[in-house]
Amino acid sequence: MSAIKIKKGDLVKVIAGKDKDKEGKVIAINRKNNTAIVEGINMVSKHMKPSMANQQGGIVSQEAPIDISNIMYVHNGKATRLGYKVEDGKKVRIAKSTGEVID
Repeated sequence: MSAIKIKKGDLVKVIAGKDKDKEGKVIAINRKNNTAIVEGINMVSKHMKPSMANQQGGIVSQEAPIDISNIMYVHNGKATRLGYKVEDGKKVRIAKSTGEVID
């Protein structure tokens, strides 16, 4: 199994599935299941019972997890693969297409 190079807060593009070519920001990563929750992607309807947090209840639309293999990091408006490089004794992520340091 390969390392998950995408982090929370990254801008990603969907490369496969019903939301193909859509872009969004990563809200959460689940390393155990290799999934990510992306803002506005893979929306599902969920039936909610009334509770203290949600007084009304009803049908709520929310994001469902999407597999990590179906999303790619967006760098300068283009989807790119990610890699790692050691610079000044620190491990940093780089964009494979340009070789630029991301963070």
